[in-house]
Amino acid sequence: MEGRKWEDLNKDILVNVLRRVGMESLLLDVPFVCKSWYKASREPQCWEHLIFPSYIKPDDIWEEESPDRGFAERLAMKYQENLSVFAFVKFIVNHSCGNATIIKLPGGCAEEALENIANECPKLKILDVGSYNISINAIIPKFISKWKNLEMLKLGKFYLKEILPQIGLHCNNFIGLSAPYNYFEKDDSSTLVASLPKLEYLDLHRGGFEKEALLMILQGCKQLVHLDVTKCFGFHDDDAEILELASHIPVFMCEGSMVVPKIEPVSSQNIRDI
Repeated sequence: MEGRKWEDLNKDILVNVLRRVGMESLLLDVPFVCKSWYKASREPQCWEHLIFPSYIKPDDIWEEESPDRGFAERLAMKYQENLSVFAFVKFIVNHSCGNATIIKLPGGCAEEALENIANECPKLKILDVGSYNISINAIIPKFISKWKNLEMLKLGKFYLKEILPQIGLHCNNFIGLSAPYNYFEKDDSSTLVASLPKLEYLDLHRGGFEKEALLMILQGCKQLVHLDVTKCFGFHDDDAEILELASHIPVFMCEGSMVVPKIEPVSSQNIRDI
């Protein structure tokens, strides 16, 4: 008896499998297997999780062994190097037909890419702006109101004071923020606590703090279950007061954090004393 062929696989089952493969395979491999796989790969359910590579152009990749290089080179070959970052993002977002719930942006995105996502992805739950798109952080506040289902956001540096109040106003299900490399003063922490009192997941690793600013977060965000402040400066990782206030958080990470010693300016008196 002849076995069943892959192309005869039930479409719903096939779509359920294909929605779990990466963007590279879904775009450049799966559609060319057979007609039924091509049709299945066009289903919007396959494009709910849009995890873009960090870079989509080979010339933007410095590391020879970068995991994104192969994908970028295949894209360049297919589109004869004429594909812009915005055109590629728009092309992929269109595949989702408004069903995208998770998006991780590639580097090199400009305002038009974020605006396209705001208009075409009303079901968005998780957005990772990435560390290479600092310039578009400034325009995020005007789009937040369109993502009422947003639950988690990863940002680069800057503009937290403008972004957080908008999240508090429009995103009732928001529980997770990742904003590494930022410096928190007391005003920043006050904005965070006032805007996101129900926050559960917070990642601020490799940032800087006024100690009082961290204390405000620990005291104000009472529903935290995960807080990462590893390798930060402004407090010691064995600070008893901080450890006590964080003792109720199931996952609290602060290893490698320290207070940077102050360097006294050199004066003529210092030189004479040497």
